[in-house]
Amino acid sequence: MSSYVSPIREPLITGSKTYHEITEDLVSPTEKVPSAPWVIGFIISISLLAFGLFCIAWTVWHGIGTWNLNRTVGWGWDITNFVWWIGIGHAGTLISAILLLFRQKWRTGVNRAAEAMTIFAVICAALFPGIHVGRAWVVFYFFPYPNTRGPLWPNFNSPLLWDLFAISTYFTVSLLFWYTGLVPDFATVRDRAKGFRKKIYNFLSFGWTGAAKHWQRWEYLSLVLAGIATPLVLSVHTIVSFDFATSVIPGWHTTIFPPYFVAGAIFSGFAMVLTLMLVTRKVLKLEDYITIAHIESMNKVILVTGTIVGVAYLTELFIAWYSGYVYEQFAFFNRALGPYWWSYFGMMFCNVITPQFFWFKKIRRSLFWTFLLSIVVNIGMWFERFVIIATTLARDYLPSSWSYYSPTWVEIGIFLGTIGLFFTLYLIFTRVAPVVAIAEVKSILKSSGDQYSGKAEPGHHHLHVEEDPNFVSYLKKSSFDFANAKTQTSTTHSSSSQEKKIVDSAVATTVKAAVDKFQKLEGIGPKIDSVLKAAGIQTYVDLSKTSVDRLQDILDNSEGNFAGNSPESWPEQARLAAEGKWDELKDLQDRLDGGKY
Repeated sequence: MSSYVSPIREPLITGSKTYHEITEDLVSPTEKVPSAPWVIGFIISISLLAFGLFCIAWTVWHGIGTWNLNRTVGWGWDITNFVWWIGIGHAGTLISAILLLFRQKWRTGVNRAAEAMTIFAVICAALFPGIHVGRAWVVFYFFPYPNTRGPLWPNFNSPLLWDLFAISTYFTVSLLFWYTGLVPDFATVRDRAKGFRKKIYNFLSFGWTGAAKHWQRWEYLSLVLAGIATPLVLSVHTIVSFDFATSVIPGWHTTIFPPYFVAGAIFSGFAMVLTLMLVTRKVLKLEDYITIAHIESMNKVILVTGTIVGVAYLTELFIAWYSGYVYEQFAFFNRALGPYWWSYFGMMFCNVITPQFFWFKKIRRSLFWTFLLSIVVNIGMWFERFVIIATTLARDYLPSSWSYYSPTWVEIGIFLGTIGLFFTLYLIFTRVAPVVAIAEVKSILKSSGDQYSGKAEPGHHHLHVEEDPNFVSYLKKSSFDFANAKTQTSTTHSSSSQEKKIVDSAVATTVKAAVDKFQKLEGIGPKIDSVLKAAGIQTYVDLSKTSVDRLQDILDNSEGNFAGNSPESWPEQARLAAEGKWDELKDLQDRLDGGKY
């Protein structure tokens, strides 16, 4: 029997795709010459990265004094950007691990790019602590290993050290998760490549052959990594929040920070995934794989996490008032009405108000509004980190030490450089590997493809014939009508003639609809369908009676590259379709691989 498909659930793959078409659509961007938008984006990204590297070199040469940090504000744009990038990297692990364990099929369209974003975002985040230590060449002091420095040893009670372990673990597991998913797809690219490129992808695919044992181990490893990564979704940003929550500074010393930071990280991460995927979807023409259903599901997650963040903001204000602690109250008063009021209200508008627009279905499903609001959310989340860090430090217990922080051109340049690094890595990634996971999309084709959903689901296929009014009225006649007609001997001859015309009309209608759609058969797409029709094979019966050698000859002598298509199962599939044995056809197709036995 065919799998159940909810009548209210949209298909996740549109365009009536076959396995071969999925491979063509997702691999071809890595094989073709880069498009003009890709080249323009790459030039801009490389330029930003070059400027960022110059600013980093300037900082290392001249020292941290080139930043506008002072005795009051010791953390500025560096830690703000560090926490922002870590947050952006959170969506990849969530989509990879938690949604995989919950068997959410809509993750397949976006998980590959989200996982790549996690890797690139963590690389960007790691730059800031490395530079901020001042002497980047002794950054290895972070690590606890036997040394001769006497009492100089990492402080295991410091959340800054916890950060090092948490983020390095997060990066390692995310990298393994990402690469594990890439292995079958690298093998697909390898099988289509030639020359030196084929050797590179052969190395990257680790000798993958697609054997049942390989798939079994791949599934097992994916689940194990998902189990390991799931706690990281909660732990990484929780430990980042401890950088602030374990201090005694008013505005930081609060127990709401861990869940608040985790929700905020998922919130900003999903927003960045949407921003990139909407552009990628358009440039690489992936509308059939990243559908409106994917975008709406992600917008729902943004709505939920944005609401959680809004509740956290209001909870902070309430607790500051309820505590009666004047220093805590002043910290929040200063955020809203102090010299940084613009960043506070920017944060509240972007993170609390704008996500609520996603309550409206038309906005959730609008590409324009989704793209605009995803950018607004990421701006708001950057403001949140700036408000927490800069505004809190600028006003401490001593009014004489109060200060106003603003970044220098060097700090701005380093931040722009990390944005350039992020997009440079992402653009290179789109040229090296399929942006959408081929193997995982194929795994849900028969349950979430539009040709297998609802009325088009196997077992519910019907010929779409034009209704003949005479035939319909003929079918609606009851046995009483026919019996009554027989008693009217005076009109017997005319009635028989009329019924004959009706039956002939029905037969003609059926013949008219007898040109079958071969795309219902596995291994046949629109192009092969047209080739077979041009060769005179019009129906399932015609195809079932055609030999495999004859079909192969038709493919070989037709325009187009059909070298990867094997017609060996087509006659058998056509026979079952012609006989209306859709359940048996579905069972057969479940055993086939792209139409091959």
